[in-house]
Amino acid sequence: MTTKEVWAIYADDVKYFILSKVKNVSITEDILQDTFIKVHTKLHTLKDETKLKPWLFSIARYTILDYFRTSKHTFLVEELELEADPEPKEHSEQDCLRGIIKSLPKKYRDPLFLSDIKGLKQQEVADQLKLSLPTVKSQIQRARKQIAQGFMDCCGFKMNDQGHLVGEIQDKADCKVCH
Repeated sequence: MTTKEVWAIYADDVKYFILSKVKNVSITEDILQDTFIKVHTKLHTLKDETKLKPWLFSIARYTILDYFRTSKHTFLVEELELEADPEPKEHSEQDCLRGIIKSLPKKYRDPLFLSDIKGLKQQEVADQLKLSLPTVKSQIQRARKQIAQGFMDCCGFKMNDQGHLVGEIQDKADCKVCH
């Protein structure tokens, strides 16, 4: 499949996805162009064409994140979904993660989101939230621990000897966070 064909099929969907996140038509157009430049340069690396749409939306999501990272705009956690594929699918770790993050207290959720998802340095997070650097570091560490605990409580994951979460995702009906 060529970039032109991908554009013809998905450009409108990607455009509306981007617009739903940035809420500005001219910025949306810029991000859309950047997304398709990345698609054009990397399309040859896609081995399975059945995964084209999720791959394309992942590129769009990361291009949006790059825009926010480089422009230093502030935005709320709720404004950017953690999942790029707008179509419903099987219950996954991302479903649980979204629920766990949303259940975090705001004082932990915001620093974690800005640092780990938006990609800001912890000093930048401290500056943006008008908090001290040690406070931000502490809040991020506590948020990470609460996320790990959330996976253990929600989905029955266990912590192995190396400190990594291991386990299988539960059926959605058995999940305590996202059922």
